[in-house]
Amino acid sequence: MFAWPAILSNISVPLLGLVDSGVLGHLSSEIYLGGVAIGSTLFTLVFWAFGFLRMGTTGLVAQALGQKDHQATRQWLAQSVLLALLIGFVVILIHRPLLNIALPFFNPAAEVAEQARIYFTTRIYSAPAVLINYAMVGWLIGMHRPKGPLLILITANLVNIVLDLIFVLGLDMATQGAALATVIADYTSLLLGIWVVKRTLLNKPGTFERSAILNLSSMRQLLLLNRHLFVRTLCLLGTQAFFTAQGAQSGSHILAANALLLNILLLISNGLDGFAHAAEALSGEALGQGKLDRFKQVVRVTGYCSLICAVLFLILFSLLGNQVIGLLTDIPAVAATAAEYLPWLAAMPLFAVWCYWLDGVFIGAVRTDMMQNTMLVATLLVFLPIWYFTRDMGNHGLWLAYSAFMLARSAGLAIVYRSLSRSGSWLVEDRSECVGKC
Repeated sequence: MFAWPAILSNISVPLLGLVDSGVLGHLSSEIYLGGVAIGSTLFTLVFWAFGFLRMGTTGLVAQALGQKDHQATRQWLAQSVLLALLIGFVVILIHRPLLNIALPFFNPAAEVAEQARIYFTTRIYSAPAVLINYAMVGWLIGMHRPKGPLLILITANLVNIVLDLIFVLGLDMATQGAALATVIADYTSLLLGIWVVKRTLLNKPGTFERSAILNLSSMRQLLLLNRHLFVRTLCLLGTQAFFTAQGAQSGSHILAANALLLNILLLISNGLDGFAHAAEALSGEALGQGKLDRFKQVVRVTGYCSLICAVLFLILFSLLGNQVIGLLTDIPAVAATAAEYLPWLAAMPLFAVWCYWLDGVFIGAVRTDMMQNTMLVATLLVFLPIWYFTRDMGNHGLWLAYSAFMLARSAGLAIVYRSLSRSGSWLVEDRSECVGKC
């Protein structure tokens, strides 16, 4: 019962990207789709680098809830929101230098680069809303309120879809219209999120204490616990940016085709992440209560459910992948190119399901150090070497390297999980000890 709202809310996020791709994919030129692909990647790089505001908050809140420390659940919420607000304003201040540094990395054609610039410089103003939403969604998941994120994300995405159609197709605003629609949707979700969080707190004991919220020692603890998530996310986003950049250097049609397939992959990964979110909240609560048997039961059940979901995605896109591509674009070269690489996408759920699921387990356990280390190995010792030695395979080599990257993440986390289970190291009595290790 916990997972299905998380699955629906997660799927609503990439559906937004698919609508953007579908609307722009039916315009007269592929430069719009290519520009938004690069702009979205840059946007994702900037904001998901701070994904710890969601993931770290969930683990901390879930364990505090298991310990029935209601004051701590309020403190983690307030500190995460405050940190998100500060980061959001800083990102807006420095976004132009960031764009000037990052855009040449993709080496796009001039007209594609211009569309990417338009998209990024418009959408960046949603920074505070996006990051505060990360913190609130993470808090709601940790509090076992998955219907809250479902309501927030579906409402925001409906707003975005409607405005996409109005701005892009109705008002002929193209790339800027797609970006503006997302900005408005992000602030809509912020207002709705504040309302949902406020209602959740009505029946919860505790108060917001200014001294606790502004306590530098406590804020330092939050940052220490999440520094590994920051490095881990940078590796993941760097890999995805590298993937997009290599596609861009292969031509606009490869770039656009990869963008379509990656948006579909985002749909798959967010669907699988529903069970990861359940693992985060439930495993964190079990460890907070000191119930190791309950923790192992949560891991086992969410693992089985994740595998079933991955197999269903495999079957779905093996049978209907070409039809999905046809819905997203009517540009013949882009559709044909996407169909050529579709088998890689169809197989990806079985490669990636394990790392998505185990990420949830390690977030709930607040063992973010292990997530960082396995990600570094997968990026530096698997993805980059395989890409380098398969460059003659072109885009197929790129997809092979990305598939191996997902498998390496999965294998690394599985090995660490087995090691910690054998040594009985999941329960940490002293939270300060965890801060030092995690």
